[in-house]
Amino acid sequence: MVSPDNALSGRKSPVLSAPKPHAVNGSEILNRPAGCEIIFLAAGCYWGVEEIYWETAGVKTTAVGFMGGYTPNPTYEEVCTGLTGHTETVRVVYDPQQISIGEILQIFFECHDPTSLHRQGNDIGTQYRSAIFTTTDTQFQIANELKAAYQEVLTQHGKGEIITEIHAPGDTLFFPAEDAHQQYLSKNPDGYRCHSKSGIACPIPGAGPLHLD
Repeated sequence: MVSPDNALSGRKSPVLSAPKPHAVNGSEILNRPAGCEIIFLAAGCYWGVEEIYWETAGVKTTAVGFMGGYTPNPTYEEVCTGLTGHTETVRVVYDPQQISIGEILQIFFECHDPTSLHRQGNDIGTQYRSAIFTTTDTQFQIANELKAAYQEVLTQHGKGEIITEIHAPGDTLFFPAEDAHQQYLSKNPDGYRCHSKSGIACPIPGAGPLHLD
């Protein structure tokens, strides 16, 4: 992990200066409709993770960007050098009346391998590390509880330790990526998807396991 002193300097202006409507549902990608909540999730390459969430009932809009590092307003190319400290992250806006935060996080833990440090499949680097950036105390509490519960299940199956970072509300800033990366797999249907799943269901109260392919 790069140190703050050695990180790239970045820039003052956002690289996504004029966000376009969501390529799938036409929503404002950086908006939050009344009654909705936001959580930021890093589970490897953000192209495929964003697709999973825009297809999830109860999710109102999604956007991709970078969090957890030191460089302000980084470009995708800068993040890929590993010299910004950021991880590829999806901004998920959801209606808690339609989908619970537990279900949102169940999808997160099941769509990648949370025991893999700085790597998902063939994607290697600190920009692919697993992380949850919460925006409410309830999200923070449930994320930690679910991580502990899933760890018990993984341990029973001989898996390693979950290394997912869980950040408290307000702990870090979200920097949206360039327009070409927003809803990338809608614009490029045959594009790259990398999900290195553990194949083990993550149990939560009131929701059954997902079907893992």
